[in-house]
Amino acid sequence: MLEHGGRLRQAASQYGIPLADWLDLSTGINPNGWPVPAVPADCWQRLPEDDDDGLLTAARAYYQNDSLLAVAGSQAAIQSLPLLRPKSRVGVLHPAYAEHAGSWQKAGHHVIRVEAGAIDGRLDDLDVLILVNPNNPTGRLWSRAQLLSWHESLSRRGGWLLIDEAFIDSLPTEYSLAPLAVRPGLIVLRSVGKFFGLAGIRCGFVMTEPDLLVRLAELLGPWTISHPGRYVAAMALADRDWQSANAASLGMLSLRLKQLLTDCGWPPGGGCDLFQWVKCEQAAKLHHLLAGQGILTRLFQEPASLRFGLPKDESAWQRLAQALTHPDIRQLSLFAHPQTESGDNACK
Repeated sequence: MLEHGGRLRQAASQYGIPLADWLDLSTGINPNGWPVPAVPADCWQRLPEDDDDGLLTAARAYYQNDSLLAVAGSQAAIQSLPLLRPKSRVGVLHPAYAEHAGSWQKAGHHVIRVEAGAIDGRLDDLDVLILVNPNNPTGRLWSRAQLLSWHESLSRRGGWLLIDEAFIDSLPTEYSLAPLAVRPGLIVLRSVGKFFGLAGIRCGFVMTEPDLLVRLAELLGPWTISHPGRYVAAMALADRDWQSANAASLGMLSLRLKQLLTDCGWPPGGGCDLFQWVKCEQAAKLHHLLAGQGILTRLFQEPASLRFGLPKDESAWQRLAQALTHPDIRQLSLFAHPQTESGDNACK
């Protein structure tokens, strides 16, 4: 099993801090997600019926695409799609969400690590190219035109372009390929977990050509999403007022997080509306020092870096700011970035 953010119980045990006393910034999930109402009793008592419960109607309107399949989080598709293609040469961005590379490798494909700046030079060597857009954890964002150019090159050879758009919901629509996904060899994944803050219901969508959706549905089998999960997801996808307000709010909060980290001597090297990414050789030490204060971040070993999710409320913001002023962390930041000694970037 690959490591992921959100392992709060493990951190609580390791550091001897009660579960309730943690500030979890490790997941990149919206901490102020869509407000879930009471779920009707029949959602718990009846099997889900995917042909008339409103989920697909809401999803088709939200993603502007009729050719889609609801799955148990985009993770279900990530694990299953490699089983629907003969052995291939698969290019996976590094660093990126590791489950993509792990799933294709486990299925027997030849996985090739590709750096962001080297994609054009490696494309002829690939049958499949997988990108997270914006990327997790670097926040790198590709334009629609660039992605479609790569797709055209791959599709001419029967190849696939697989785009994971788990963190794209707060960005303008023109960045997404979801409305364009009915093209041979173009596969788009979307998640209700990140932007909507509903990771617990395990709901995502695959958009691609109908024949591939049929094969994927047959592989996954019936009832991939619970009845309560379908009920909540349908309502969230239809709530345009909340979506608009939330997108604007997340953008401002992400800028606030970037500024706080910069002021405290840890300038991010990338990020998106749901997280900021700090690349530094001292990442493991910073992760440990923050965890000692009950603040959990997502540590990456290669390259050495930390991902910071958004604090939930003002008390959480103040707690993070105070933690970053801890003498040991301030000293570490001066060692990592000597220019912060000037005082201009001192943590406020």
